[in-house]
Amino acid sequence: MREQRTSAQGAIPVGGPVSGTARKMRFRGGGFVQQRRPVMALLVILGIILVWQGVSSAGLINRIFLPSPARVMTALWGLIVSGELWRHLSASLGRIVYGWLLGTAAGITLGLLIGLFSGARAVGVPLVAAIYPVPKIALLPLLILWLGIGELSKVVTIAASVFFPTAIATFSGVDSVPRNLIRMAQSFNVPLRAIIWKVLLPGALPGILSGFRISVAAALLVLVAAEMIGAQFGLGAFLIATGNMMQTDRLMAGVVVLSALGLAMGAIISFLERKLLTWR
Repeated sequence: MREQRTSAQGAIPVGGPVSGTARKMRFRGGGFVQQRRPVMALLVILGIILVWQGVSSAGLINRIFLPSPARVMTALWGLIVSGELWRHLSASLGRIVYGWLLGTAAGITLGLLIGLFSGARAVGVPLVAAIYPVPKIALLPLLILWLGIGELSKVVTIAASVFFPTAIATFSGVDSVPRNLIRMAQSFNVPLRAIIWKVLLPGALPGILSGFRISVAAALLVLVAAEMIGAQFGLGAFLIATGNMMQTDRLMAGVVVLSALGLAMGAIISFLERKLLTWR
């Protein structure tokens, strides 16, 4: 009689003689590891497009209210060939990049201060809680009065929409870092800058990157709304103009471009997660 040890592949019954090849149990500790399955997403999108095309071709929906995917693609190709799409897209990209970078830098700075210092937390958390629910697009008329109707007011509006979710995600990520790691670094007299760079930021990075996903979506929403209110060029200005003229095929082409822009931003965040969070 002898005992069998538990292996990494699963538990083997203890006691009793070992005869023949021991049956190994399947290891079930997968840890909910996510697998990339892009084919599934493509199939779902393709199915939606086919249903959309079928409904439109059958005449179940008025083509003025919902043009077919074929008409939308034709309109999109016309926008690309004429250069009109790039004129609007380049204006929108410039605004969202500057606004997102400005709001992200300010949000990370405030989030770190709130996470590190009690005084900053006592002042910053109530202010963030009070101002964050206010729709940022509602501040655009006021910002236009302060900063003019040019690009600066739109960039600041986008930055404000990015600032608050980034700050919340940052100090929440800092709070989630185990305090034992920080105390250990302090016990070895590690400088504050090194603690922030080598302990706090890596531990808070998953939360910060999750905040980036929210802030990118918020920036895109506010961008379109701001351009609808006071811009000559941009995707929002293009959408409001085509909607007023009932050019629904061109309108849907602009919506497709916005969706592609959102997918591209999400892909960039996913790339950053794969590169920066390899230790998870």
